[in-house]
Amino acid sequence: MADWVKVAGGLSAISAGSRTTVWGVNSGNSIYRYTNYDGSPWINIPGGLSDIGAASDGTVWGVNSGNQIYRYAGDQGSTNWVGVNGSLVRIDAGSRTNVWGVDSAGGVYRYTNHDANPWIKIPGGLSDIGAAADGTVWGVNSGNQVYRYTGDQDPAGPWAGVPGSLKRIAVGSRTNVWGVDPAGSIYKYTNNDASGTNPWIKIPGTAADIAAGADGTVWHVNAGGEIFRYTGDQPS
Repeated sequence: MADWVKVAGGLSAISAGSRTTVWGVNSGNSIYRYTNYDGSPWINIPGGLSDIGAASDGTVWGVNSGNQIYRYAGDQGSTNWVGVNGSLVRIDAGSRTNVWGVDSAGGVYRYTNHDANPWIKIPGGLSDIGAAADGTVWGVNSGNQVYRYTGDQDPAGPWAGVPGSLKRIAVGSRTNVWGVDPAGSIYKYTNNDASGTNPWIKIPGTAADIAAGADGTVWHVNAGGEIFRYTGDQPS
């Protein structure tokens, strides 16, 4: 059984909200949306972004190389991207109301759902973040330590450390969490923090970025820009 099927194209970062909402950017900051047809898989969307976050409800946010923040509005009118105040280097969207990002100093921010005062700073320091439609949020810091957000359950400490070492994290739901370690190895969360010394299962393949959707969809891109969709959960 093949764990991954290759999809034509070249991307440097990828995000998946669901099977039908997959977006990515390439090394030239061009933006692409998956057509849901592997025979002609990508449509170019006007604009330039360095990171992108796509949610299961169709919400899409991105940041560009100048750390400017944008929300996709091409499905609502003539303007493809609406600028939102702030400065972020990584962003992820679980839903219209669950959008998180990190800035160049590692500061963590959550969207307030009000563009006039868009961000609330959350204590902690992260280098990458993943947000899901069900409210689940995970992050990793510059030391590759892994954290799950618990600030909605324990105001005393907003982040619970989870064993492991990851440089990239993607969260589709509470039970669909994936990551990439510093060597490029791919890991899936076992849903048990105490499962032995490592709550992660290694999945074959190497990745530079990874994406996980609310419905179990997973994609990754490797250091060469090649694109893959996970099929390991489907019968061979």
